[in-house]
Amino acid sequence: SVAQDVEDQKFSRTRFFLMSKDETRPRRRDKVITSFIFRVRNIPAALYKAMGGFATNQVNMIKLESYMVGGSFNATQFFAEVQGHPDDAAVKLAFEELAFYTDDLRIVGVYSSAPERK
Repeated sequence: SVAQDVEDQKFSRTRFFLMSKDETRPRRRDKVITSFIFRVRNIPAALYKAMGGFATNQVNMIKLESYMVGGSFNATQFFAEVQGHPDDAAVKLAFEELAFYTDDLRIVGVYSSAPERK
């Protein structure tokens, strides 16, 4: 049997990702989350500058996690999530600005937001 109510907090959620070689994206009229990974260029204030496009275009970033690449402090990779679809004008502009400060930028998922998110 599966144990019930094992979470620390009632609002906790476990997410599962379905991976595919074929890209599919939900309709834009749904509330959408876009997940992506990027690596900032090794220049002063690169992350600060890279994040500026999301602020100026009023795109809400809901997750940002950092990972060292190859055990070196010279390269850092980030996993991030924003509210919005990559085809939305504001998200598209934010990604264009982000690309200017990155060595690598890949969208890894576009999916409908959970109903619990407001």
